[in-house]
Amino acid sequence: KTDRKTGRESGMIRPERKVLLELLEPEVEQLGFELAYIEALFDSRPGILRLFIDKEAGITLDDCAAVSRQVSAVLDVEDPIPGDYNLEVSSPGMNRQLVKPEHFEKFVGQQVKIKLKRALNERRNFKAKLLGLEAEQILLEEEQQRFKIPLQEIETARLVPEL
Repeated sequence: KTDRKTGRESGMIRPERKVLLELLEPEVEQLGFELAYIEALFDSRPGILRLFIDKEAGITLDDCAAVSRQVSAVLDVEDPIPGDYNLEVSSPGMNRQLVKPEHFEKFVGQQVKIKLKRALNERRNFKAKLLGLEAEQILLEEEQQRFKIPLQEIETARLVPEL
């Protein structure tokens, strides 16, 4: 089957991110890590399932290997992703993506880059100080202006590394 927009052969059937999160998050947490977020890229073959894990002391290569072994076993048994794909396990990095409400609470005071699904005050992009989370809205301060942005309006949110 060919995708009309790209002219390429359609990729794999995409499992819902929510299904993958429900399946894998308990396994990752059982090993003592947070499953920070999942990237599921199945537009090409083989697809890529990328897990970003975290813990207070930071992530080592051995941590990634342990999670990879555990998650691979679960994925082999449950088989939620048809076809071939590569599993990658990594730390979130310095410019980590913020996806869970807890992330916006944990990184209060940090600089963030936010891209919105739709424009707010004729803008979709913000680079601002994260002030907190209140009633499903993040609070930002940019050049002495404050903004409240509903979580559901955020397309992407990332920390801005402080070097």
